[in-house]
Amino acid sequence: MTFFNIFSKEKEKEIRKKIIIDNREKNSLVPSELVKLGFQIEFTQLSIADYIINNIAIERKTINDLKSSIINKRIFSQLENLKQYPFYFLIIEGINDEDIYSGIIHENALRGFILSASLDYQVPIIFTQNERDTAKYLSILSNKSDKKDISIRAKKTFQTREGQIQFILEGFPNIGPVKAKALLKKFKSIKNIVNADEKELEHILGKRVKEFLALVHPP
Repeated sequence: MTFFNIFSKEKEKEIRKKIIIDNREKNSLVPSELVKLGFQIEFTQLSIADYIINNIAIERKTINDLKSSIINKRIFSQLENLKQYPFYFLIIEGINDEDIYSGIIHENALRGFILSASLDYQVPIIFTQNERDTAKYLSILSNKSDKKDISIRAKKTFQTREGQIQFILEGFPNIGPVKAKALLKKFKSIKNIVNADEKELEHILGKRVKEFLALVHPP
């Protein structure tokens, strides 16, 4: 019947959306599972989250990674940063592992974190079995989301002009908070930074100075 033609493979590929993935997820099997599901994926350097789907930020943690992140407290800043996006959630992967409550932290510490993430940080949590299960959740999320231009940067509310300039500078490759603050302290404005000599910038940007200049002064 003609009615079912809208569900053809060709049509399905057309409605599939691009999923932005952090470079550190290349070692995971989730991206390859997404490709099997017919999605376009793009690896990039994300300062917040592991996956971005239509401006929804998703942080993914395997059980072992989550336990390590609880110990070094990195997970708490990651949860706070997720909230810079309009929508966000945390995926905890490997929930069916037999040793979920054993290992480097006490089982109640893991339970306590899950409660804190949900109640104190108000970050929704999705529990998945494995990489394939995670990819299926991301697939459904993508199909449910409205079509929008994807932003790989979170939206921030700034108290100061300096904070706004620093945020812009951190958008350049390999310029993190430290280098951005150093540039702002030395040059005071984006205009001065863009017009600065290569030697002046080299003191802060090092070997990355040519890459930066190529972006702000394209041939």
